[in-house]
Amino acid sequence: MGILAGRHTVDSDRDVTVFLIGMRVNQPWKVRKWLPVAKAMSPMLRHLSRDKASGLLGFNQWFGRTTMLLSYWDSPEHLQRFAADADAPHLEPWRRFVRSVGDDGTVGIWHETYVVPAANREVVYVNMPAFGLGKALGARPVGSGMHTAKQRLSRHPESLPDRPQAAQP
Repeated sequence: MGILAGRHTVDSDRDVTVFLIGMRVNQPWKVRKWLPVAKAMSPMLRHLSRDKASGLLGFNQWFGRTTMLLSYWDSPEHLQRFAADADAPHLEPWRRFVRSVGDDGTVGIWHETYVVPAANREVVYVNMPAFGLGKALGARPVGSGMHTAKQRLSRHPESLPDRPQAAQP
C-alpha cells in the first residue's frame, strides 16, 4: 500500500454511516471463550466485501487486547439489513456469543453507529496510505480553498456553528 505524499482530503457530498465495533479480551486465559468471538469478524468482512450491494464502503482494523473495526456504510439501513439477515454471517456468531459467553465477563463487545452528513465532516490526510474515509470514498489532493479545516467545512456553510454577532456601538 503506497503512501499518498502530501495533503489529501475527501471531496464528496455523500452522507455516510460510520460504524465502530470491537471486542475486549477481559480474561486472556479463557482462549476457548474469546477466540471464536475474535475469529467471527473475518467471514463477515469477506461476505460484505464480495457483496457490492451490502452498503459497506470500506474499513480499517486494529488488533490488540481491545480490537477495533472502523467501517463506513451507505446508510444505517444497509448496516441494519446485514445485521438482521439470516443468510449473512452475522446472526449465527451473535447467537453463539450470547449462548457461550453471554454476560460471564470473559470477553466484551461494543459498537457505536454515527450517521454523518457530508456537511458535518472535515477530512485531511498527510503522507498517509489510503485510509479511513479517503480509502472508502477516494482521497484527492488538497486544492485551492481547501487548506484548512475551516475552509473544508465552509464548503457546507450550514455545518458551521452559529456565531453570536458583535454588539453594535
